Amino acid sequence: MVHLIGIDIGTTGTKALLIDKDGKVIARSTIEYPLSQPKLGWAEQDPEQWWGATINTIKRVIFDSRVAPNTIKGIGLSGQMHGAVFMDKNSNVLRPCIMWCDQRTDAECKYITEKIGKKRLINLTCNPALTGFTAPKILWVRKHEPEVYNRTYKILLPKDFIRFKLTGGFATDVSDASGTLLFDVQKRCWSKEMLRGLDIPLDLMAKSYESYEITGKITKEVASETGLMEGTPVVGGAGDQAAGAIGNGIVSTGVISATIGTSGVVFAYSNQPKVDPLGRLHTFCHAVPGKWHLMGVMLSAGGSFRWFKDTLADSEVVYAREEGIDPYEILTRKAESAQPGCQGLIFLPYLTGERTPHANPNARGVLFGLNLRHGKPDIIRAIMEGVVYGMRDSLEIIKELKVAVHEIRVSGGGARSRLWRQIQADVYNKPVTMINVDEGPAFGVALLAGVGTHVYKSVEDACKKTIKVAERVKPNPDNVKTYEKFYRIYQSLYHSLKGHFDEVAGVVSS
Repeated sequence: MVHLIGIDIGTTGTKALLIDKDGKVIARSTIEYPLSQPKLGWAEQDPEQWWGATINTIKRVIFDSRVAPNTIKGIGLSGQMHGAVFMDKNSNVLRPCIMWCDQRTDAECKYITEKIGKKRLINLTCNPALTGFTAPKILWVRKHEPEVYNRTYKILLPKDFIRFKLTGGFATDVSDASGTLLFDVQKRCWSKEMLRGLDIPLDLMAKSYESYEITGKITKEVASETGLMEGTPVVGGAGDQAAGAIGNGIVSTGVISATIGTSGVVFAYSNQPKVDPLGRLHTFCHAVPGKWHLMGVMLSAGGSFRWFKDTLADSEVVYAREEGIDPYEILTRKAESAQPGCQGLIFLPYLTGERTPHANPNARGVLFGLNLRHGKPDIIRAIMEGVVYGMRDSLEIIKELKVAVHEIRVSGGGARSRLWRQIQADVYNKPVTMINVDEGPAFGVALLAGVGTHVYKSVEDACKKTIKVAERVKPNPDNVKTYEKFYRIYQSLYHSLKGHFDEVAGVVSS
């Protein structure tokens, strides 16, 4: 018997997934943890919380599955991208991790763009300087916390901190490293020119590997604590989006994924490093060796829905707890009673700024068009629709770059809701499909572990043997017409309000 484990270090929790070689899920476990926001626009987490969650989820899947540890042939790691974990030479974490959604580094982004040059920056890294990326975080710490920076021995991405704890080695993979703004995405290696230009020593970065390559093995201490076998291989893995794409079978041209989790991501496979000259989309190395991907990211997709639940849905949460059901199920039921377009109510989902297509940390959420006829169902549905409008922004740029779009596979929380699936089909005006598994990045890196340990011949082979289309949702022609009109208004609202976003940011920070 052959088993594989995938571990995803997410924003809200860590998930461990144990599968067999046919892709059947044998056991899963998730442990959640908080996100700290010590100042407006900041976002941090304690890496030791990830480690505690990792240990306990591994123990749970081994215990629940009752599988023999020697049948677990490999482990893959995925994680939230762009975070910066600063460690000293004694392996101590020096400060909380600065997260992907943190917006404090606007000044550092401007510095990087001026120092390297906007065009040269995109030539070197395939991406513009954005507040979410890792390099601006490093410069922020160097400027504002020099005592931390001067003691730093390694700077690790979130999943790579867990790799160090599991194996004792420092390593990363090409897909995750692509999001640091220090990586030569076209050549799939660290950019010496970027590192020199920003005066960041190469030694601070971990060695990079392709996603399927073995980067280390489980130590004796970890084996004793988790129940794993000492020496179990750990592969490079992938950033959460590339890992999720593997888990969705996005390993050929024309198949696009649209994932609504905390963030929202539209992901397209590419045989070459195709770059958006305006820098609206990211171009990163794919977890498929020798391949790349284009990716549009909105920062508050499912996060917008979660904000509503946590802030304005107390009664629904209490009712859901009493009935033993998911509160999101209650909320989407209410949204179903609202009309498509919500009688002119439009939501701009910029609760933590935005990345694609506007790259503006000052952008803020807006409910536009409220009137006395609107009730809670309209507001809930408007949030769901606004998130999908934001996803369509990325899809339109992908089409503009002449990338084929034959099929859109939906996943994440936005795929579990029947209503949200239909809204996506209608707003995209394309059929959307669901596959037979919906386990996200953890499933993708479990497959990568199978490739690295020769359970599968290739990434494509792994996907072919485990992933099938399970459902197809067609667009409703009447809804398509409605959403087309409101999407154009949605697009114009950002441009109308941009100056006011910046004004408000200036007042709040003064």
